[in-house]
Amino acid sequence: MRRLILWATTALTLFGLAHAHMGIAVATLDTAVVASLVLGLVNLIVRPIVRLLALPLTLLTLGLFGWVINALMLWLVSFVVPGFRLSGFLPALWAAIILALVSGVVNWVMRRHTR
Repeated sequence: MRRLILWATTALTLFGLAHAHMGIAVATLDTAVVASLVLGLVNLIVRPIVRLLALPLTLLTLGLFGWVINALMLWLVSFVVPGFRLSGFLPALWAAIILALVSGVVNWVMRRHTR
């Protein structure tokens, strides 16, 4: 149930970011749902490999390169999902930061609710 809530939150956040005119274009809510599903798969399969390869750079930047990795994963999703477009790397970086903040808040609320 928790994964389903996070997946729906990611889809709604992506859809909301597209309407906030931040350089993100999502054709429909269905596209946002598919993009969030693909993002979950990319984070499950590709992201651990990239994080391992980028570990020295992540340590050198005290973890800040993790934001860049998250933005790259979003950018990869924009190439795979039709109807989901990013106008550059900076919108991907902002979207990655906002997605991390939103999912962090949702995780926090779900943990407090289950206590």
